[in-house]
Amino acid sequence: MLILAKGLEDYMLPCLNKQLLGFDCMGCGLQRSVALILNGQLIDAFFMYPAIYTLIAFFGFLIVNSFKNFKHSNKIIIILALANVLIIVISYLIKLYLK
Repeated sequence: MLILAKGLEDYMLPCLNKQLLGFDCMGCGLQRSVALILNGQLIDAFFMYPAIYTLIAFFGFLIVNSFKNFKHSNKIIIILALANVLIIVISYLIKLYLK
């Protein structure tokens, strides 16, 4: 897996928002966070992009739910989506105003 993560770094897309406008977007750090997870650096991945684990849970639940329907799946999807949006927006505002 270490080789895969190091190979990923060569193919990461640049942030066009940062290049054109000069400041980070709400998705900045997501690719590097995935590479850090694949490298086994779980804590560093969280600090790079705090919503990474809730996004994994969200997409994991969507995949599992496509094969096996749960009783309250709509509520779970809404809660996970809202949690992701809140984490992304709050961490973006912290990065934008406190750095």
